[in-house]
Amino acid sequence: MGLADENFDALVVEIVVRHVGDITEGAVAVRPSRNGKYLAVTVTFEAQDQGQLDDLYRELTAHDKVMMVL
Repeated sequence: MGLADENFDALVVEIVVRHVGDITEGAVAVRPSRNGKYLAVTVTFEAQDQGQLDDLYRELTAHDKVMMVL
């Protein structure tokens, strides 16, 4: 989740693709907050191992535009 701007969802997808490779069509869901200030981006994929998830989590949480990773 991060502040809603025109490139936030693309940023999240770019980071995910670096760690998991290509994602399938329909794997990305974007949902704005009630007031439109924030944007939640969900990317569904099959993880290969815990290390892959850990690396992805670290990169997402280190980015200054990403406010929350679940």
